[in-house]
Amino acid sequence: MQKTRPTGMTAFAVVWIGQVVSLLGTAMTGFALTIWAWQITGEATALALVGFFAFAPIVLMSPVAGALVDRWNRKLAMMISDLAAVLSTIVVLLLFSAGNLQIWHLYLTGAFSGIFQAFQFPAYSAAVTTMVSKEQYGRASGMLSMARFASSIFAPALAAILLGIIGIGGILTIDVVTFLVAISALLLVHIPQPIVTEEGRKSRGSLWKESGYGFHYIYERPSLLGLLLIFFAVNLVVPFATTVLAPMLLARTGNDATVLGIVQSAMGLGGLVGGIVLSVWGGPKRRIHGILIGLALAMVGILLIGLGRSPFIWALATFFTLFFVPILQGSSQAIWQAKVAPDVQGRVFAARGMIAQISAPVAMLLAGPLADRVFEPAMMPGGSLAVTFGGLVGTGPGTGMSLMFVIAGALRVLIGLGGYAFRVVRNIEDILPDYKIDADVST
Repeated sequence: MQKTRPTGMTAFAVVWIGQVVSLLGTAMTGFALTIWAWQITGEATALALVGFFAFAPIVLMSPVAGALVDRWNRKLAMMISDLAAVLSTIVVLLLFSAGNLQIWHLYLTGAFSGIFQAFQFPAYSAAVTTMVSKEQYGRASGMLSMARFASSIFAPALAAILLGIIGIGGILTIDVVTFLVAISALLLVHIPQPIVTEEGRKSRGSLWKESGYGFHYIYERPSLLGLLLIFFAVNLVVPFATTVLAPMLLARTGNDATVLGIVQSAMGLGGLVGGIVLSVWGGPKRRIHGILIGLALAMVGILLIGLGRSPFIWALATFFTLFFVPILQGSSQAIWQAKVAPDVQGRVFAARGMIAQISAPVAMLLAGPLADRVFEPAMMPGGSLAVTFGGLVGTGPGTGMSLMFVIAGALRVLIGLGGYAFRVVRNIEDILPDYKIDADVST
């Protein structure tokens, strides 16, 4: 039976279609619950904590998840991740239907889902490596970006319409169905396990040893570590602003969900167009340029979000920002997939994710309280920062969070261009050789 199932790029396309459907449902749920949470709390901190509790377990569980991904069947690991997500959605649906949903329930269900979502990035990344050729890595990353950002275009507008027709309960039900579509797509295809390399054979051991292997692997390669530290810095700075995007827009527009939907759709459109460009183009030949220049250009848009004072400027700025994200992420992914042997990618990619993203939960945790208690009061008329920055972003509700965007955008431009100052980073593709198939040994 396995031989009759789709393989290669065809199999990847089937999985990709399942992800397109699933991500649409997830994005609709995220939009609906964001509106619900803001209406009952009116605080940026509450929304920031939802993001924190969903994301922190992903980071903390990554090393163990990566080790298990390399031990397990990778399709099974992907399915476990999707099943946990659908269970969380079902719990939220039941609580909402019974009239008992509270904000802390989103913290708990997000944390539960996040534990299993830790398997998703290493499992999907490692699976793509075995499904398509090296020449297709950039295009595959572009298609995955298209799937993610396409949902961001249609989900806000669709969710805003459906909220008035079927309500949050109906949207959650749709989300459950879309998860089942994604799981069915995985069942239809064959995802090959990687050939065991000499490097992979030597790395075997206890779960504790294998969980730490990815960190040791990266530490021994300064170029990979240097690249990760750039993303570590970016992920410390950017969530400081992006965590408060929804409350900033709602505060500045008098809780206008339509404006929030338009801006989020523009964001998704930018990512989709960038993903299409990457899928057709395949990315720059020199991948490091796609990363560092992409980081700098994307953050010009972050800065403009803070400076903007109208839906048109916010939409244009978010489009510009997200256009470069698939290119810089696809360029990074192509480097890692080419340099790291497939049978250790689960562990290495999990360690990579943890190092690069461990700063993000810290930023998420700080963003809400800083917005509510520091920046927002300081940017009210007569506030301590209003005199200095009022001419830049205005004063009143939401302007403190706008100032957070300006600060984050300026810092990220410096981080992106600063990567060129380090030889181990700018010459990473010359310093590190690609993994070699002829080094493979049989299981």
